[in-house]
Amino acid sequence: MLKIPAVFATAGLALSAATALPVSAATGERVKVTGEVIDSWCYITEIMFPEGSAHHQCAVWCAAGGIPVGILGDDGTVYMVLKMGDDATSVANPAVLEIQSHRVKVDGALYKRDGINYLVVDRVLTDEGIVKVNHEEWGVQPFGK
Repeated sequence: MLKIPAVFATAGLALSAATALPVSAATGERVKVTGEVIDSWCYITEIMFPEGSAHHQCAVWCAAGGIPVGILGDDGTVYMVLKMGDDATSVANPAVLEIQSHRVKVDGALYKRDGINYLVVDRVLTDEGIVKVNHEEWGVQPFGK
């Protein structure tokens, strides 16, 4: 029978234990973001005018269908919302559906990776409702900007 020296056995156990431990997640930067809750599909593709009252119903349908929701910050930065509050998911999350197209101020953790801003929203600080009332100008769901 092959005998393994104790130092190698101990090192092997330590290596096994170290590889079994989960990698710690990055810590997000605490931020407050103010802007409009957007439907990321229409915003990115510009298939429809993606903001305000003209797009509200489409934005709700997209969010309910699992299209990621974002926040278009007042400075033009887009933040992809990964999670809202204590909810386990943002997919078809009623909290997200209720604020779709609204101008909000949120508090949360910002994570940046490969040029994308991800936001884990802890709470909605203010909700001004839909402030871009643009039905008169754009109609109900026009295509293109």
